[in-house]
Amino acid sequence: MSRDTYTITIGNIRRDLPLFEVAPNLRIAVLNILGDTELTEVSAEELAKKLETMAYDVLVTAETKSVPLIYALSIATHKPYVVLRKQYKPYMGEAISAETHSITTGHPQTLYLDEKDRELLDGKHVVLVDDVISTGSTLNGMKTLMERANAQVVAKAAICTEGDDPAEWKNVIALAHLPLFREA
Repeated sequence: MSRDTYTITIGNIRRDLPLFEVAPNLRIAVLNILGDTELTEVSAEELAKKLETMAYDVLVTAETKSVPLIYALSIATHKPYVVLRKQYKPYMGEAISAETHSITTGHPQTLYLDEKDRELLDGKHVVLVDDVISTGSTLNGMKTLMERANAQVVAKAAICTEGDDPAEWKNVIALAHLPLFREA
């Protein structure tokens, strides 16, 4: 099956992202780094370069698709990382939570900060990391959790931002921008 694509280049890596319809007359270019070690590692290296001059202590992301990115970024920057979970498990102890709205599922979603990670974040400067930032809802949920954990967000970073206006994301450190594809 032939599918329209949108091409991005990160570092020296080129990817043709498939376009999928997510609403009537609206398609998006889907970036899925799961299983793409080459793109993940190059993206982490490029983001690490952009974060070199920043003062921060911890990298933070929400599961799932950005987990390989934050792992590779942790190696590149020599900074620890925390993964916010989307389901509470009893071993997470006294977790704190924040609700967000997932564009992927179309439903409200809760992010949880595991009790074990709270001490790592207390009083620290953090960088929020995601694979793609499209509405900012996940970022807002992560930011709320960081406030509750007494951590200060000093930067937001992603492989790609997404939307009609790239300037909307001028405060995000990103490697590429994905436009929305609307059909008349």
